[in-house]
Amino acid sequence: MGIGIWEWTLIFLIVLLLFGAKRLPEIARSLGKAANEFQKAKNELTNYNPNEYQQSNPPPPQQQQPQQQQPPQQQQADNSQNPNNNPPQA
Repeated sequence: MGIGIWEWTLIFLIVLLLFGAKRLPEIARSLGKAANEFQKAKNELTNYNPNEYQQSNPPPPQQQQPQQQQPPQQQQADNSQNPNNNPPQA
């Protein structure tokens, strides 16, 4: 049991009454574009190979930033001046 010619005709007439004759080509065009975009996305996902992507787009090199540390003597001196780690009061 499928949709016969009379059912399609009835559906077409209802759509024609709802949207009007001027808007039908616009609607059909936008539905065609949407179906085309959906097909493209489906094909891209079907053909996706993560190994191929990694080979063609290698990750950028990691740049190490120099760590700034105070020498141990300065750290101890700083702690001795302010033992509670409170900011100095003016």
